[in-house]
Amino acid sequence: MSQPAPISALDLQQRLERGEPIQLVDVREDPELAMAQLPHPVVHLPLSRSGDWMATVEERLDRDRPVAVFCHAGVRSWNFACWLMQEHGYGQVWNLRGGIDAWSVEVDPAVPRY
Repeated sequence: MSQPAPISALDLQQRLERGEPIQLVDVREDPELAMAQLPHPVVHLPLSRSGDWMATVEERLDRDRPVAVFCHAGVRSWNFACWLMQEHGYGQVWNLRGGIDAWSVEVDPAVPRY
């Protein structure tokens, strides 16, 4: 069974800085997004509203580009990433280890912790 690879915040940041065509997917809820955001474009797919976007996920995410999924600490994003791989056949999927909280600690302390 396919599982996403863990990726550290620092590794993800370095890949983004090199211009790798990574699609960032944020599965957190709206209030969380309002509190803390990555300084990169993201596809926001809040899990509580999956009914709104589930049927269109393949239109929203390019199957030929790597996907990095994140949430607050890495649990919700892990579940989404597994679903993306197992149910939709996406190949290169990473789960941000430690979520946006790890990003705040390891990469950018300007991103608020909560």
